[in-house]
Amino acid sequence: MLKRFSLVLFFFLLLSCSENEKPVVSFYYWKTVFKFSEKEKEVLRDNHVQKLYVRYFDIGFHPETNQPIPISPIHFNENLEGFTIVPVIFIQNKVMQKPYLDINDLAQKTFDFIEQINTKNKIVCEEIQIDCDWTLSSKENYLKFIKVFKKLSKKKLSATIRLHQVKYFKKTKIPNVDSGVLMYYNMGSIAPDSLNSIYDQKVAQRYLASLKKYPLHLDLALPIYSWGVHIRNNKVIGLRSKIDSNELGKDPNFEKTHSIFFRVKKSNYKNGIFYEENDLLKIEEITKEDLKEMAEDLDNNLPQKTNEIIFYDLDEFNLNHYEKNIFEQVISKF
Repeated sequence: MLKRFSLVLFFFLLLSCSENEKPVVSFYYWKTVFKFSEKEKEVLRDNHVQKLYVRYFDIGFHPETNQPIPISPIHFNENLEGFTIVPVIFIQNKVMQKPYLDINDLAQKTFDFIEQINTKNKIVCEEIQIDCDWTLSSKENYLKFIKVFKKLSKKKLSATIRLHQVKYFKKTKIPNVDSGVLMYYNMGSIAPDSLNSIYDQKVAQRYLASLKKYPLHLDLALPIYSWGVHIRNNKVIGLRSKIDSNELGKDPNFEKTHSIFFRVKKSNYKNGIFYEENDLLKIEEITKEDLKEMAEDLDNNLPQKTNEIIFYDLDEFNLNHYEKNIFEQVISKF
């Protein structure tokens, strides 16, 4: 009797520990030269980060031949000891929309180039991630590519999953991967209105309930980046990365007209970009309150505990906008 009681107690203790275990923190690395700043090293140390999802290259079209080619491959200039590296390949959706695309050839060339980068940098990877916002028009090519690539690579394969692919998975289908990563950002249209295209809880609410029905295990990707939407004559003419709203407030060429809008007072060049008088910059950024709100909403709607939170992306500019323990605060919500 005592032995049976001990076994039951052990089982519940084990279950309790499992339920209370928090997800680990990882990061995407999305620059073309892999090199840490001191700030980035500090954040990696403080958060006990062991895994980095590194964008190896994009796949787009050659401007003359219109054939798929690797674009802007990564160059490593950092000691990788102590980190598990997951190559991430971003495939432009228009590539998968190409009629008569040679899937077998593309999969082979993609894998060969990954292996070439790994060999050159003495990286042994156990997982590869494919990042593609596939649609109904590219679905067949994409699903076939995943199937061929998985068989070819003989590695664990993960794929990025967007909210619309979760809600309408019976139409968009589920790729034959070992796991997915839900990209919980870029939810709205980039527009001259006052909405935040990176994250909007009202938009997210339209999709959250669908998570409970999604059959593929999902880890989570959360945003820590920001950008400026450059508006001229009420039309978006570009996105401006690494725009610091505090610095912008000190620039005499700009004036703050709204909590997120700056008007150009005088035509000028800033960071190589020309701003015409009366242009607007809409600052879209993610606050710590946004991140905690995302975590709570997701935890309440995921069918099972997530194992990992991957923050996009590891960059000193992004990190400087948050307090030191922000990542600890976010994972505490799960």
